[in-house]
Parts: sequence; C-alpha cells; structure tokens
Amino acid sequence: MNSTKPGRLGIGVIGAGKVGAVLGAALRAAGHAVVGVSAVSEDSRERAELLLPGVPVLEIPDIAERAELVLLAVPDDALPELVAGLAETGAWQPGQLIAHTSGRHGVDVLAPARAKGAIGLAIHPAMTFTGMSLDLTRLTDCAFGVTAPATMLPIAQALVVEMGGEPIVIEEQDRPLYHAALAHASNHLVTIAAQSAQLLRSAGVERPDRLLSALMRASLENALAAGEAALTGPVARGDVGTVLAHRQALLDYELEHTGTDIRQTYEELARATAKRALARGRLKEGQAAQILDILNPQTPPKEEK
Repeated sequence: MNSTKPGRLGIGVIGAGKVGAVLGAALRAAGHAVVGVSAVSEDSRERAELLLPGVPVLEIPDIAERAELVLLAVPDDALPELVAGLAETGAWQPGQLIAHTSGRHGVDVLAPARAKGAIGLAIHPAMTFTGMSLDLTRLTDCAFGVTAPATMLPIAQALVVEMGGEPIVIEEQDRPLYHAALAHASNHLVTIAAQSAQLLRSAGVERPDRLLSALMRASLENALAAGEAALTGPVARGDVGTVLAHRQALLDYELEHTGTDIRQTYEELARATAKRALARGRLKEGQAAQILDILNPQTPPKEEK
C-alpha cells in the first residue's frame, strides 16, 4: 500500500457507480492516490475511465489488499454481504480504513471488518448524483451524514471536508430515520414533479418544465427558509370549493387513464397538509373538517356548490 505524499492515502473504490466514481475523483483531487477501482458493467467501466482516468480496474479482493482506505459505494442491501464475504476470505487488514456511502447503515454493518482490526466509517453524501464530472462541483458545501466511533470521527469528518463537503454527525441508531427523511424529501419530490408534468401534458401543455420550474424552485427555497410558514395554496387557505374541484378533476382523469396513482398521491398529501395546517393554526377546524371529508377515499364525488 502506497501513498503519494505524507498524510495521503491509497484509496480503493469498490463500486464505480454514480456515487463511488465521483467520490473517488473528489478524494483524488484532494491529493489522495486511487490505487484501484472495481467496475463490472459497461456503464461503470466508462464512468471509471471518465472520472478516474489511469486508475486500474481490479477485482474486489485486489483492491482490499492494496488500499489503505477502501470506499464501499454499493447498494444498501448488498453492503452487509460484501463486508462479511471479504471478512471470511481474510481480505480486511488491521488498521485499514473502510468507509461506506450508504445512508441507511451506520458502522455496525462493518462489524465483520472491524473484528479483523479495520476501522469503520460511514460517510453518506446528502445529494443525488448523475455520475458525471458536474457532480464534483455540487459536492462543494454538500452535507454528508457521518457516523463513526468517537475516536475515529475526526478522520471521517476530515475526509468529507477534503471533498468540499460539510460533515453532519448522525448517531448510529438514527441512520434509518435520517435516510428516510432524505428519501422523502428527494425521491418523492421527483415523483410529484413527474405526476404534475403528466397532468399538464394531458391539459395540453407541451413543456411542463416551463410551468413547474420557477414554481417548484420558489416553493422549495421558501420552505427551506421559512418552514411551514411558507405554506400556501387552496388547502392552507381553506378553499373547500377548489379542493373539491381538484378531486373531481383527478377522478375524471383516473377514469380516462387507468392505473394512475396521481389522485391517491394528491389526496394523501393534501390530507397531511390540512392536518399540519390545522395543528399550526393556519386552518380553522370547520374548514379542515370539510377538506378532510372531501379527501376521504370513501367519499363519493360531489357537485361543487
């Protein structure tokens, strides 16, 4: 195992997916030496060639043997088996650093490697990745959920800072909740945008992104800056007639487009919005009751009064 200069690490990247290749490139830019990368699919090989030019594509055991820091960038469900399997073959080395990028897991998942004397770190970037070089600029000021034993936490934090990110300490037991929050904010935002675009296309809008772009960006910025004080729209205003018209339009749409999930999504989120607006005094009890009645899946369609 070799380092290029004092304080620098020989890093091996297991998983040249969108996350692994980008983080490997970021650590390389910080002065570390990437000694090997695993890449099985054609896409991952192309990604490794683009973001980690000159780095040899190696088998996973060879990477574990050569690297001082092994970066595990594999799917959450694959991580336990990978760590345990390498432990069984004696691949992990005493004093070796192992950092994974899973949001769901902390360092307990690395227990088989830690039992062999390795040091476990969890560094999860709170960002969506394209697997392209533009991700490297997005890492600047990106928050990372970091979990590590107290004595090793500074190492994990330093790695994140070197990549341009901001380390946020997450306790081991809080990792699933932390990850659920990020998935709810990021993944479901994509679903909502896709559903809204689908409705707009059905309404004859050729470029839904032109209508949604400024609206969604402003809503997100306002929500992050002001929290639920930024809430607006017919539910928060108690516009019962508008909510009724929305539901009827979505019911009609559902009859024409079988298998759609948009009405159910709208109703669930509108119910949650109404309850939160009521709890915070933004909505009167009578208005909330009417809206929740309209949004009840068992409530038949009504004519707007």
